[in-house]
Amino acid sequence: MKISQDTAVSMPVKNMIGIVMAVAMGVFAYTEVTSRLTSLETSRELMNSDLLKKSEQTTTDSEQFMLLEDLYKSTEKLETRIDNMMHNKINIEFLKKQTEKLLEDVEKLKDKVRQNGNGTH
Repeated sequence: MKISQDTAVSMPVKNMIGIVMAVAMGVFAYTEVTSRLTSLETSRELMNSDLLKKSEQTTTDSEQFMLLEDLYKSTEKLETRIDNMMHNKINIEFLKKQTEKLLEDVEKLKDKVRQNGNGTH
């Protein structure tokens, strides 16, 4: 059997259509797979770039954590001062009552001294 460019091949049209459809389906499938791979690679690259951006933000996060920690310390100091002020208020009220009682006692003593006639009247 000799095959050259002038050799004629006969084939039923049904087989020819089947081959053309198979090639068309192969090309379509290849295009879809390529498109899907490109989409997945793009998504991966975007995700990696987002991760890199987030890893660069760790210094900002650290600063924020330090600021929060400082705020908590300041809040604790303020709470301690407020508690101390509440104790001072209680002490001031106690001393105020004691002073009022002392003034009343002094007035009573003055009245007794006046009644005894030892005053300078």
